[in-house]
Amino acid sequence: MFRRKSEATLIGVHYAVFRTMIPLLNVNWQGSPSSYSLSERDYGVLSLIDEEDLTTFTFDGLKRRLGLHPETLSRILNRLEEEGIVEKTTEGYTVTQKLIRLKLNPHRQETQSVSLLQTYLPSNILTQQLISTLNGKWFGILRWLGISETSDGVTLKWVTEDGDIQIAANISGFALNIDAKFLHGNNLDLALKAAYQLMAHIGKLYSGTRLARHVSYYSGPSGHPYFELA
Repeated sequence: MFRRKSEATLIGVHYAVFRTMIPLLNVNWQGSPSSYSLSERDYGVLSLIDEEDLTTFTFDGLKRRLGLHPETLSRILNRLEEEGIVEKTTEGYTVTQKLIRLKLNPHRQETQSVSLLQTYLPSNILTQQLISTLNGKWFGILRWLGISETSDGVTLKWVTEDGDIQIAANISGFALNIDAKFLHGNNLDLALKAAYQLMAHIGKLYSGTRLARHVSYYSGPSGHPYFELA
């Protein structure tokens, strides 16, 4: 009996020592969904933010993108802020590392993007300056949604005022690609109108800095409208 108790004590000591050698998992930091007091609708908003790779976004843009009532979205964002998943800033909201570690939707089924315009930016222009100038801007029928930064470059995103179309301008090096996502319907004319308004705004920015002399229009080999800012 004494021997069995000694063996049990020894095993218990070894187990305790072994546990101290294993780092404990910080569930809250790793972002296990069960560790947050969030609803299914909360996770729906998070999935959209994650799907779009948004690093910063605005309340109004997200409201138009999701079609949610302002009070509903406000409550959701308040809960996400309390959980430390998003943070409110003077420019809107920014996501934290907790969202990145949630890995909400590893197999994404995004709405297919349609390429509208492709061009190159002048090499004598600082693209970061252009990004900073466009960041947060409303013009024409476009309302600011947010910005994403990935290995493919920086993407600026807007939603049309009716919430039907999302316009994205990806800047990678000196390449500029403007795409559309049709959220409701398939109004290509409206998407092209929004893309041209964005391109015209960019042209005005370059004219204002006196670093670009004119904008030339071409038809590319794939049939896409092609601009060259000189």
